[in-house]
Amino acid sequence: MTPIVKELNVEEISGLQIGHAQIEEGKTGVTVLYFPRGARVGCHISGGGPACRETPLTLSETADNPVNAIVLSGGSAYGLAAADGVMRCLEKHDIGYATPFCRIPLVCQSCIFDLGYGSADVRPDFSMGYEACERALAGTDGRMGNIGGGTGASVGKLYGMKRAMKSGFGIHSVQIGEIQITAAVIVNALGDIVNPRNGRKIAGLMNETRTDFCDTVMELTRFMEPRDMFTGNTTIGAVITNAAFSKAEMNKIASMAQNAYARCINPVGTMADGDTIYAAAVLSADGEKPVAADINLVGTMAAEAMSEAIHKAILSSEMPDEEFLRYCLG
Repeated sequence: MTPIVKELNVEEISGLQIGHAQIEEGKTGVTVLYFPRGARVGCHISGGGPACRETPLTLSETADNPVNAIVLSGGSAYGLAAADGVMRCLEKHDIGYATPFCRIPLVCQSCIFDLGYGSADVRPDFSMGYEACERALAGTDGRMGNIGGGTGASVGKLYGMKRAMKSGFGIHSVQIGEIQITAAVIVNALGDIVNPRNGRKIAGLMNETRTDFCDTVMELTRFMEPRDMFTGNTTIGAVITNAAFSKAEMNKIASMAQNAYARCINPVGTMADGDTIYAAAVLSADGEKPVAADINLVGTMAAEAMSEAIHKAILSSEMPDEEFLRYCLG
């Protein structure tokens, strides 16, 4: 009998807790994915301009120490300061890699560029990271849309914010037998977004009167000569599973999960994006038998879950045009 793929609420996922913090003034925020038992983490970076911290922890040739948390935030490279607050919060709760002198929490982070929305002077910082971590330690906040690191997310930005659309944070969780897989993503893309189920465009570049979509790929053909395409992008996310894999295998699963970006975002992985996906295998509890799984199945289903999370990031972030443009253009 073929196992049934069952959709779960993220609160049902073992070994993962999620906390958010944001500030409305700046339209930016932080999302913390906390692993109470630690996790083996891999990473795949396909964009040309990532803002990230401690991604060498995911390399196969570095020490195989469990990662405590992944931080997804706004603020571009300035937002990397949020991880300082996450580390301090974890240290306060005696969480991290034990040394003879102190505990050192192992925290990876990636940021989107959201400085063109809200206030460019307001960015995620130590206090926002600390707050989001405290909330993650308390449990899981399963809300989506304009929350946490997704607060300032937008898509379709070839011509800047005036023709972009609002996006946000999305989550999708499934279970197959004993295997659990969750995808969490902040969609902040240069490109257009399509529904993974039918290929229909659901968000992206608008025409000058904001009455219909334009095709970003076709618009790109206007620019035959090399040019600076910076408009402030980057889609960042993570897939999390309770199945037992090595760090090297999690790097492979991260690269397979990237297929979801290709299915749902077009164009994607450009030099004007910093697209990144983490893949985390949460460690089993003491005395608990690790969940065995085929890497091909988990990598494939991770891409499926990520596709649905991207879809949800768009659908849960609806905002009236006039409100969106007011914050973008003043």
